[in-house]
Amino acid sequence: MALGRVCSSSAYLLFVLRSGKVGGSGYQNALKEQLHSIPFSTVITHNEDAEEKGSRRWLTLPPFTSTVDSTALGKHLINSSSNNPTPSPTTALKWVAQCCPHIPHTLIQKLFRLRQVRMHSMDSQSQHEQEKHKPQLKRVLGKEIMKPGTKLYLPITVSESKSPKKDNPVQRKTFNPSTDEIKYIRSLEIYKDPAIIVLNKPPGLPVQGGTGIHKSLDALAAAALKYDYMEPPRLVHRLDKECSGILVMGRTRESAKLLHTLFREKTNTTSLSDNLDSSGRNIKRRYWALVIGILKQKQGRIVAPLKKVILDDGKSERILIADGSGADSGQDAITDYRVIGPPVHGCTWLELFPFTGRKHQIRVHCAEALGTPIVGDFKYGWSIHRAWSPMSKMDLSQEFATQRNRTEEANVEEGSVLAKTPLLHLHCRKLAIPNVNKALEQLDMPDQRDTNTDMLKFVAPLPYHMLASWDFMSLCVESQEKQASS
Repeated sequence: MALGRVCSSSAYLLFVLRSGKVGGSGYQNALKEQLHSIPFSTVITHNEDAEEKGSRRWLTLPPFTSTVDSTALGKHLINSSSNNPTPSPTTALKWVAQCCPHIPHTLIQKLFRLRQVRMHSMDSQSQHEQEKHKPQLKRVLGKEIMKPGTKLYLPITVSESKSPKKDNPVQRKTFNPSTDEIKYIRSLEIYKDPAIIVLNKPPGLPVQGGTGIHKSLDALAAAALKYDYMEPPRLVHRLDKECSGILVMGRTRESAKLLHTLFREKTNTTSLSDNLDSSGRNIKRRYWALVIGILKQKQGRIVAPLKKVILDDGKSERILIADGSGADSGQDAITDYRVIGPPVHGCTWLELFPFTGRKHQIRVHCAEALGTPIVGDFKYGWSIHRAWSPMSKMDLSQEFATQRNRTEEANVEEGSVLAKTPLLHLHCRKLAIPNVNKALEQLDMPDQRDTNTDMLKFVAPLPYHMLASWDFMSLCVESQEKQASS
């Protein structure tokens, strides 16, 4: 369940509607329409039954749900032999801070110090008593340990509190996308559940905003992929700007923390020959890449630590293979690879399986360790691309050259191997990940916990420029085979 946030606009509208201090039914109807437009997950509302003397009004926080150490839970999902994680205790002060990130922490402490926070536990009264009597609220200290189902009530005046701009990074990244942009970003969805959203990231779209970047995936997601949640989806891993493929985002704070832990752990260390259904519950990733060159070995493992160096301009950086000794040891980086198609005009399709998730790991391993840079990677394969010559349809026999395949019909040859300047041919094709939503749901049900959490498996279609290259090279192979058999 998404954590609620105190909404000053919703609190004010509720106050006006109930107090009846405005005139005219039309104005009140307009206010009601605006109130109904607020997402249902804004669960902090005016509570008429919880009023005390003086007709005091309250803002109701969401019922408390147990939290767990995300690191412990992530390791348990990966290794079932580890200790079964148990919910960690949460104080009333911590719960208010989680539900109300816009309220300054000093004000939250002051509310508890002045004993202005009230508590109502669902277990404190029977259902009959709750229906017969108004809920009895008690004052609560900040160190009070929360129990599942417990509700906290804050004075409605806190709805007027505003956090400093620096404490609201979500607002800084959010912009107003057009209808077409919203439709487009939602069309990228591969999967969605209460805990995660999985997207097929297009090439050329930066994942995260920064200096000079006005449109990024995280900003688009904040504006278009919140749905009925108060908080936007959170990034938990990265893909390069020119790279495409599967990208996972956490929809809640809890799921994002758990996903961070899962992605930090080493990817499953089974052989590349195993598929996504193989044993083990680590995250498993498969990338497809088209490289310039012909490999002597059809498959293998690259073990080459990586280091970051700053170039002479003092701003640009580059990832290099470290020598693996002393201060220059770098970070461990392991990648398995295998050839998935015959070479065509000196280019070869590879499937790559990174065990670690270092920056530019696959690109550097292909260019420096294998000596076969990825097509379109001008950063790590500039010298080879200087002599790049686009493939030509003249290489096909007359029969195949006149065929109209799916790629030509879409007119997307730009950026493919038929272009003078190809785009990066690197795509996160497949991914398997533990069912985070199921794991979080089972935290409050210790008797029903499944030690064998199922894996979610995703496959992302190739981007158009890679599909065009794949189709063209496939036609070349078919043409060659037909000529050889005739």
